[in-house]
Order: sequence, then C-alpha cells, then structure tokens
Amino acid sequence: MNQQTCSGSCATGAIPRKRFAGNIGFVVLAVPLFGFIAFVLYLVFYLFQQGIGVLSWRFLTQPPTAGMTEGGILPCIVGTATVTFISLLFSVPVGIGSGIYLAEYAPNNFLTRLIRSSVRSLAGVPSIVYGLFGVALFVSAMKLGMSVLASGLTLGLVNLPWIITTSEEAMTAIPGSFREGALALGSTKWESIRRNVLPYAFPGILTGVLLAVARTVGETAPILFTGVTYYARQLPTSLSSKFMALPYHLFALATQHDQVAKTRPIAFGTALVLLVFVLAFDTLAFVLRMRVARTNTWQV
Repeated sequence: MNQQTCSGSCATGAIPRKRFAGNIGFVVLAVPLFGFIAFVLYLVFYLFQQGIGVLSWRFLTQPPTAGMTEGGILPCIVGTATVTFISLLFSVPVGIGSGIYLAEYAPNNFLTRLIRSSVRSLAGVPSIVYGLFGVALFVSAMKLGMSVLASGLTLGLVNLPWIITTSEEAMTAIPGSFREGALALGSTKWESIRRNVLPYAFPGILTGVLLAVARTVGETAPILFTGVTYYARQLPTSLSSKFMALPYHLFALATQHDQVAKTRPIAFGTALVLLVFVLAFDTLAFVLRMRVARTNTWQV
C-alpha cells in the first residue's frame, strides 16, 4: 500500500517538474527568436522613418547631381538590375542542371558525396573571396576588364551553390513512385524527370532562385573589384561598361563621401529602396513555398 502511494505521489510530483522544465526550454528558445524579430522590425521601421522623406518619382528616375549630394539613384537601380540579370543568365541554367544531375544521375559514391560537400561549403565562403576570384578569372584571365559582364559572372558564381543545393533538395523531395510509374509505362529516364518530377519540384527550385536573387541584389564585395564605379551619370550602355549599384552607392555615401551630412538623407533613401527589393524577393519566395505546401497533396 505504501509503495503504491509513493509511486502515485512521485508520478504526480514529476508532472509539474516536467512542465516547468518544458516552460524553461520554451523561454530559452523563444526569447532569442522574438528578440531577433523585434530587432528586424525596428530596423525596418528606422529605415522607413529616415528614408521615406527622400523617396519620390524624381529620386527614382533621375541620376545623381551635385557630387551625389542631390538628384536620384536611377543609374544605381538600372546597374543593379542589369548585373543581377546577367548573374541569373549564367547561374540558373548551370545551377539547375547541376542540381538535376546530382539528384537523378550521379552515382552514390565518394566522388559524388565530395562534390555535394564542396558545393555546400562554397555557400559559406565570404563573398569577398568570390570578388577576388572574379578579378583573377574574368577581369584578368578572360580579359573582360572592369565591366558589368565581369561583375554579373562573379555574382553568378556566388549564386551557384545556393541554386545547386535548392534544386537538388527540391528534386530529391519528390517521391520515387513518380519516377517508377513513368518508367513502368515505357518513358525514358529524362522523360520521367521532365514530366513527372520537374513540375512538382519547380516551385522549390524557383524559391531557391529568388532567395539567391535577394542575396545578389545586396552584395557589395563581389562587384567592388570587378566593375562597379563610384559615380556615373550615364546608364551602362554595353557589357563592357562600368556601372553604379545600390549596395555600393550606399557604402560610398555612408563611408567615402566628404560631405556625409548632405548625403545622409540620400543614403537612407537608397537603403530603403534596397531593403524593399530584398524583402520583395524574400516575400515572393515565402509565398511560393506556402503555395506549394498547400497544392502538392502528395506531401500530406
């Protein structure tokens, strides 16, 4: 009888202790998360508060004037869009093709595992290393010079690990029965991939591409050595032209200009435009991810 009473009381006492430990664990995990969210919201609010007064149609459609103390940021917007487009032309076909090969064709051996590990390691390499590699390969070895093309190809290298990884993961997430069913009906391996796997993996692949674009828009180090310029009133007219870009323009106004007090409002406006671009791509990627989670019933 005493043993049964002890067992019951011990079990009853253990429940509050487990609940307390669970609450402590929740607080330990939740406080950093909510703190980070609060910091991001404060950052967005601060940039919006400081930069909204500068934004206007003239600011978005006019070049800088008076030594960048007046005017707008049109060359920066066009330069950022151009170099991002060039980077996508290079990185998207190569990245998606590499992801398909690793997911569907590559044998499961030591070399393939080494390639996967190398690709994932490259995603963590500092972007300035890519910039120096771009100088050595595109500017010097390939004789492209300091140009929008050299910068775009360098940013394409920055994008490649992200696109390869997300493409491979999106492909491997598709059940094997999709491939087996197509093969059983007489389709070739490529036909089964193209018709039964890629349509379902496409939203995940596109999400990875959009996240890579969001990172590309804000990169400064890779273009710093390969083609971006401090000041230019003209838009880039050819692939060999130098160009202005939003992240470097912000860096120049905040750290290199001799009239920081005059350029500070323009710097905040540039930062707000850049933040809007990045958040737009991130939001689009999130919407696509939620949409595919609702529509792909095979995941349920």
